[in-house]
Amino acid sequence: MGQIKLSKVSKRFGDVEVIPPLDLTIADGEFTVFVGPSGCGKSTLLRLIAGLEDITSGSIQIDGTDTTDVPPAKRGLAMVFQSYALYPHMSVRKNIAFPMRMAGVPAQEQDRRIAAAAEALNLTDYLDRRPGQLSGGQRQRVAIGRAIVREPQAFLFDEPLSNLDAALRVGMRMEISELHKKLQTTMIYVTHDQVEAMTMADKIVVLRAGVIEQVGSPLDLYHTPCNEFVAGFIGSPKMNLIKGAEAQKHGVATIGIRPEHVEVSSTAGLWHGTVGVAEHLGSDTFLHIHGVAGCDPMTVRVDGELPVKHGDEIYLTPQNDKLHKFDGQGLRVD
Repeated sequence: MGQIKLSKVSKRFGDVEVIPPLDLTIADGEFTVFVGPSGCGKSTLLRLIAGLEDITSGSIQIDGTDTTDVPPAKRGLAMVFQSYALYPHMSVRKNIAFPMRMAGVPAQEQDRRIAAAAEALNLTDYLDRRPGQLSGGQRQRVAIGRAIVREPQAFLFDEPLSNLDAALRVGMRMEISELHKKLQTTMIYVTHDQVEAMTMADKIVVLRAGVIEQVGSPLDLYHTPCNEFVAGFIGSPKMNLIKGAEAQKHGVATIGIRPEHVEVSSTAGLWHGTVGVAEHLGSDTFLHIHGVAGCDPMTVRVDGELPVKHGDEIYLTPQNDKLHKFDGQGLRVD
């Protein structure tokens, strides 16, 4: 069991309220991602759940038990940090065993848990090596293994892939997702990378200035963002937001259209512009179009074989059934 429920939880540092009172329930076995720009409060919220920071008001329940005043070690949670925090003089085996030794787990049980964690993380052949002999991805797996052997009610990940290069990040995303499928344990994952959020989460919590803007599945947030902030944050490249006369034709302050929902022509269309940078990615090309009123530049996703270059004149037409509409306060209009 690993349900986590936050009720009217807030956090202040002196006179500054970084987390206004919020409510959130994370279901047992769910992979929940906290995402948002730097400084939005996502890591602070994770630390409140872990007990590494005291909440100012409200309560935190884990499986129905109030843990608001329970010390971190007694909450049944395991945290994986951005830094691996491994002991360089210890072998992988001893690093993974360390929390069990501190908890007085019998040696035979330690061996069983280490073997199971190493198998799940493809570390069996590395148990006698030291961290300095491992790659960054392998060291991160050791840190995860150290969390697994505690057999927690939930795992808390605080931007665990930030120190890895792009290729390793993609690989570790897949490994953590596979691990979740194997363990079926509640996981809360903090990242500023919305691609990680979209590809890993069962549920995404979008935060801005400590406030929860929207909670939902990745596709819910992609297809029906509740406001302009979520619309512009979720999706890569981000949604085009168009203001001014073109939006007013639809009776709203802003219309949004995703890059893949714009038709391109060299002869006719609703909007006219000039190709700026063309990002050729193989199967796709992202065009950055200048001169479209209310949205300059506009990003458009086209087939990678489309023969376009910098300076070409181009016509654009949005798919009307894919338009998103927002009022003067930036809220979604259905």
